[in-house]
Amino acid sequence: MIAIFKREIKNYLKRPLFWVGILLVIYGVFNTTSPYLTTHYLGQGEKIINDYPDTVRLGDVYEGYIPANPEKHREIWSGQIKQALIDELEMSDLEAQSVMSKLVDMELEEAFVYLEEKYDWYSARYMYEDSAYYKGTPEEINTYLNEKMKNKAFSFYYSRKFADFAGLFMCFFATIMLAVLFLQDTKKHTYELLHTKPITAGKYVFGKVSAGFAICLIALTIINLLFWALCVIYTKDSGFEVRFWDFIVSTVLYILPNMLMIVSVYTLISLIFKNPLPGVPLLILYMVYSNMGGRNAEGVYGYWGRPFAIMVRFPNQLFDTTPPPMAFLNQSLLILASGVIILISIQIWKRRRM
Repeated sequence: MIAIFKREIKNYLKRPLFWVGILLVIYGVFNTTSPYLTTHYLGQGEKIINDYPDTVRLGDVYEGYIPANPEKHREIWSGQIKQALIDELEMSDLEAQSVMSKLVDMELEEAFVYLEEKYDWYSARYMYEDSAYYKGTPEEINTYLNEKMKNKAFSFYYSRKFADFAGLFMCFFATIMLAVLFLQDTKKHTYELLHTKPITAGKYVFGKVSAGFAICLIALTIINLLFWALCVIYTKDSGFEVRFWDFIVSTVLYILPNMLMIVSVYTLISLIFKNPLPGVPLLILYMVYSNMGGRNAEGVYGYWGRPFAIMVRFPNQLFDTTPPPMAFLNQSLLILASGVIILISIQIWKRRRM
């Protein structure tokens, strides 16, 4: 087992494709997460200038947006409704104000229905959804950042975005790189020769699986160290706290179980078909399944996670990231399923040997 492990690690480290793959993952993660690293407290007189709308459905603080609390959200929406009544329904200012005075004491849903039934106007509901985030003043942005940093470090939030995209790109990396893990061994003469060796099925399979997993671990170690350093460098003038531990926790929880599942699936496919290449399209389909959105119990469309998914996504804004509802259960199931797959693979190797 040790010999197999060492041989595979050395082979991978000597392959240019391995290092090219790491560079591509680094580029992909940096390209998607670097805007979050520009987040900072605004100095006196400093403004975030862009030509985006004043309110949006989703916006991030580095763009100048902050989430509106319920009172502020209602206030923004009311102002937009009044202006829309004047512009779209051609009401006078007095008529629009009269309508608004009736809406003041209504609950939101009641107000939506009132405008739909009374004026046959259905945009109010969507206008409310599209005003969840607004462009904050420098004072509001700094207050928002202070609130978010009060109990958690900046790296706590950023490491989740890091895990989101690193997990995505690492799935592609593992799918390509692990295709060669069994490629040499499944060639006809090598395959037959291996079955004549005294090494046990357990040692052979565990040697291969541990080597494949270690390769992913080496790549992730390099990527974690680099992005921790980048996080420190980018935020050094902001006074944000950055902890390497946050990167480790996010990687262990949200990426490593996925890598273990991928190498286990490759092992099973390689031993069933005596060829690892059928695993490539199957794992790509597996990634598509894992990355698909869906509707929750309330009918809201979004990313809620899927059973046995090999990706954990954090699609919300930087300071609003939360794991999907079934993330921790799913990651535990992946570890358990990987163990079962490895045991099945050992039995297949034993049968082929006999």
